[in-house]
Amino acid sequence: MTEKRDTRRLTAAGAIKGVLAIQIAIAVILLARDISTVIPRLSLAPAAPQLTQPVAPGDQRRRYDPKHVPSPGPQGPETGDMPSRLLFEADGDALRLTGVIAPGDAARFAKWLEGREMPASVELHSTGGSVIDALEIGRTLRKDGATTRIEAGNVCLSACPYILSAGTTRAVDPLGYVGVHQHYFGESELLPAFIAVEDIQLGQAEVVDYLLEMGIDLRLMRHSLATPPDEIYILTQEELTDYNLITDTP
Repeated sequence: MTEKRDTRRLTAAGAIKGVLAIQIAIAVILLARDISTVIPRLSLAPAAPQLTQPVAPGDQRRRYDPKHVPSPGPQGPETGDMPSRLLFEADGDALRLTGVIAPGDAARFAKWLEGREMPASVELHSTGGSVIDALEIGRTLRKDGATTRIEAGNVCLSACPYILSAGTTRAVDPLGYVGVHQHYFGESELLPAFIAVEDIQLGQAEVVDYLLEMGIDLRLMRHSLATPPDEIYILTQEELTDYNLITDTP
């Protein structure tokens, strides 16, 4: 009887140790991932220039903060705060979308459109945000045949270029900024790393399908995948035209 109790105790102790080992392993993976995002920022290498600095071919990476970015200015972007959710502002036959693309904004946009006709032209000024919502909004614009444009001093960064891509015709002023970088697709800190990576890969596959659907050259993804989330790669007018993001002159 004593031997059976001892055996049960050993089995229970082994199970507890196994669970503890799994928890430690997950903690190590999450800690390693956090460290991997912090170490580059502690590097002695100079940080990328501010977004207000002019870009030139080969010098196109700029610092990126979705909540504090350029706002319209006569000579190009100037620093300012961005609305935390998309604002929908109609003016006759034109629509202006301004702000961060927050989760749920696609549903808000669909509700805003109820009882309205889609304006013929859509002007964008956004730092991006939720990729999934950007794709849904883009498909709505394409279905209704809207055109898209970026005016002088405005920005279209991160997930915003996917909305720009949806226009039946697309124009970007030389003083407007369009930029891309790596994205997150609903990543949860509670998920093991291998599941988070799988979610990101599935999200990237959906973006590829979307770009093909909109007629955009997939070489755009090369810059997106190679630029870290705290930086943004600003596309030149030549790249915008070459990748078919521009189909019309401003």
